[in-house]
Amino acid sequence: MARAIQIVGRKVGRAGLVAAMLLTIGGGALLANAADELPKESVLPSSLAGKAAQAAVDFCKKDGYRVSASVVDRAGVLRAMLRADGAGPHTVDSSRKKAYTAASLRRPTTDLAEMIAKQAALQALREMNESILMVGGGLPIEIAGEVVGAIGVGGAPGTHLDDACAEAGLDAIGAASKMPAAK
Repeated sequence: MARAIQIVGRKVGRAGLVAAMLLTIGGGALLANAADELPKESVLPSSLAGKAAQAAVDFCKKDGYRVSASVVDRAGVLRAMLRADGAGPHTVDSSRKKAYTAASLRRPTTDLAEMIAKQAALQALREMNESILMVGGGLPIEIAGEVVGAIGVGGAPGTHLDDACAEAGLDAIGAASKMPAAK
């Protein structure tokens, strides 16, 4: 009494039904295994990104510096950007590029700038792409031991001051200090 069952427009017997069921069950296991292999990454929430940018701009403002602050995620994609009243238009791009560079290379941009100044063979790092900017003012954002993004500040009268303002942004969100070591 073998009855044919219709599966996706095709009639199959009992053996075909069993094969289809096994394929479905096995395919589900393969999908579950693939999901287990996906990387798990922490994401920098936009609320923290905005808070860090605001804190950096406010820190610079108290010293009379009109800056822009940009915060990017781990991939260097912009999450928040703030330009202080009166900050130069160039500060928008410089802050974003500093943040991108710190996120991409996972190091403070002051450290990177000093490293390539000392080692001529590393000068090509400046030309990796159009978003790299190797000057101080960019710091990675590390929370719970994981780099989740970066902050960049541009517009203060010295990159050490940009660094200090960026550090204030890290402090405001409880990120690990990344202030370059004093030389």
